Amino acid sequence: MVVAVYPGTFDPLTYGHMDIIERALPLVDKLIVGVYENLTKRPLFPLEQRLRLVEEAVSGLPNVEVKAFKELTVDFIHRVGGKVMIRGLRAGSDFEREFDMALMNRNLAPDIEVICLMTSSQYQFLSSTLIKEVAELGGCLEGMVPEHVAVALKERFSMPTKLATGKGKM
Repeated sequence: MVVAVYPGTFDPLTYGHMDIIERALPLVDKLIVGVYENLTKRPLFPLEQRLRLVEEAVSGLPNVEVKAFKELTVDFIHRVGGKVMIRGLRAGSDFEREFDMALMNRNLAPDIEVICLMTSSQYQFLSSTLIKEVAELGGCLEGMVPEHVAVALKERFSMPTKLATGKGKM
């Protein structure tokens, strides 16, 4: 049985993340979405809320689990019985960082393979950082994040419904 882990902070979860999750599923027997508790990044959403948002987004997908972790990613992968780390790449700038991390992880845990999936073209521009900025400034998030994530962002920034979903009254 091939168990893979897709780690990230998912602050917030985007359709780019969902694209990687859905495309990784046919490659493995079980996919664990590891939600990292990285306090140095000062997440917008607390860990428990990020877990709930990811769980809701993947609830209809087979063989997907969502778990929190705060140790080294390779240690988490070992703890859950994983053999593969899934990573998403958007552009050339992602490649350099992911390559460096893959080499470090290979040094720390040579038994774990890293599989990088290129994000589908319609999601190349998405990043959690940009999503937070758009949400904070009241921009429309339609097509960028799942609806329940847009609602959570709206609540976090106290935005009118129209700005979170592209629909409704101001």
